[in-house]
Amino acid sequence: MKNGWTVGETGKKGLKILQEKAVLVGLVYKDQTEAQVNEYLDELEFLALTAGAQSIKRFIQKLPHPDTRTFIGKGKMEEIGKYLDKHEDINMVIFDDDLSGKQTNNLEEFLKVKIIDRSSLILDIFASRAQTAQAKTQVELAQMQYLLPRLRGLWTHLERQRGGIGMRGPGEKEIETDRRIVRDKISLLKEKLQKIDQQNITQRKNRGELIRVSLVGYTNVGKSTLMNMLSKSEVFAEDKLFATLDTTVRKVVFEGVPFLLSDTVGFIRKLPHHLIESFKSTLDEVRESDILLHVVDIAHPQHEEHIRTVNNTLEELKALDKPTLLVFNKIDLYRKKYYDPFIDEEAKEEIEEGLRGSLKHLFGYDNIFISALSKENIEVLREKIITLVKEQYKIRYPYQVKQWT
Repeated sequence: MKNGWTVGETGKKGLKILQEKAVLVGLVYKDQTEAQVNEYLDELEFLALTAGAQSIKRFIQKLPHPDTRTFIGKGKMEEIGKYLDKHEDINMVIFDDDLSGKQTNNLEEFLKVKIIDRSSLILDIFASRAQTAQAKTQVELAQMQYLLPRLRGLWTHLERQRGGIGMRGPGEKEIETDRRIVRDKISLLKEKLQKIDQQNITQRKNRGELIRVSLVGYTNVGKSTLMNMLSKSEVFAEDKLFATLDTTVRKVVFEGVPFLLSDTVGFIRKLPHHLIESFKSTLDEVRESDILLHVVDIAHPQHEEHIRTVNNTLEELKALDKPTLLVFNKIDLYRKKYYDPFIDEEAKEEIEEGLRGSLKHLFGYDNIFISALSKENIEVLREKIITLVKEQYKIRYPYQVKQWT
């Protein structure tokens, strides 16, 4: 009889990893609609899938603000509990917002399953994707910063101690010890990152004075695929969130015009602030770039909100004022989703010209529609990049005659 393990099977190594099953929970606040929250939960479902969990059901509740003890209301918590009792194969509940340590503890005590919030889910994905010493250190720092304010709520054995005068027992000393350990760890990780940053600064200086072009954008919009196409290199690309954590830099030459092209980590809505802080050193490549290619998935129904999310992060990095080209990828998928199959080519061109104009008016940047998959408009994109790079060379070297200007 065949068992569930894979040990000893030809061509396979290790044990079979069983996919975890989860339910998703979202709150509708007074300034949101249920449709918006469902879109957020779509993204949360993709995050869960990237982390290795299958989403079985969603629970949505309308509340003016989260419950301080359990985040959701008592009735909704009981409803989730009854559902979990009927489906014993579900071992996890994922919340679309951050939970405090106290809320996590109370929910786990009542529901008897693992409780995950959005930040811890993203951190888990980052931890599984980190390859280099820098990425691993950045993720560990973000995890420690996430854990520090939640230590008290996660200490269940302190519940019997009500605090106040005469109640500072060994548990209180223990939690203070843990806090000190976490703070010391954070300091050590920051020092380690500073050393890595210095090495990276030296590397960037050694690259010479070439113009730098950075691919930025929401996660899973096709930046790495485009990087592979433009630089003819093999950068890891996958249809999952945060496939790229480490910045990849390649020297590219178009028509005798040399420049550096870099692929960076994707952004996402509700990205934990401590994660942005930890990855700021990786995003130095964006800060120090001369040109930004902002890649957007035009086929995604929320592509405009994605652009705003990326722009907000770029503003936080003080990199929003750089020359930018909006590169709307997956135009082939957009046509398949939104066009009548009997529409003629001339009508398609008119629609897309109007769309390009409205997007330029809305965001203020020149744009281009491409498909990295079918290579549509890639040559036009190359020409636009060459023009932008030449302009930057002229600004940087106004008194030098360069063969590529």
